[in-house]
Amino acid sequence: MEDTEIIDLYWKRDERAIEETDHKYGKYCHTVAYNVLGDHEDSRECVNDTWLRAWKSMPPQRPSVLRAFLAKIARNLAFDRYRARSASKRGGGAMEAVLDELAECADLSGKWNGEALYAASELKEAINRFVGELPEREGDLFIRRYFFAEEISDIAKRYHMTENNVTVILSRTRKKLRKYLTEGGFIE
Repeated sequence: MEDTEIIDLYWKRDERAIEETDHKYGKYCHTVAYNVLGDHEDSRECVNDTWLRAWKSMPPQRPSVLRAFLAKIARNLAFDRYRARSASKRGGGAMEAVLDELAECADLSGKWNGEALYAASELKEAINRFVGELPEREGDLFIRRYFFAEEISDIAKRYHMTENNVTVILSRTRKKLRKYLTEGGFIE
């Protein structure tokens, strides 16, 4: 079924929308959640929560790209579950590695009051612009690592590169991001 037809089912409040979404995007959303959580059961729960969130979001939202809309929901739910799961225990998993790498670019800690949330929104837009201006492959690597939390080894296989090459490109891209954010006044 085409995405527009699936979206129409959501707008009609037809429960087949969830069936069709699961059939077409279930494995994809599971992979997105699994890359963050590293646990199949938690990932399955995130996928189910993704369908519920999509059901509650449409209407009023009418996504232009259903796949990206669902991936964003699944990813955000997975991060929420990850934070809840690791609030009491801090381990050395994949997410810690991703967050440590990004910590080079900006301070990821701090208090989240209204002013900080507004600044975070502006920061998000700046990062989106930065990624949009990157060469295609470099942007793809950055998104796979820092949006989808994919392992370096998986990215290397996907792009037929060595892990070292991926690591070097990501390191250089983070340095560019840090410079971009510094010039934009987001960090000192």
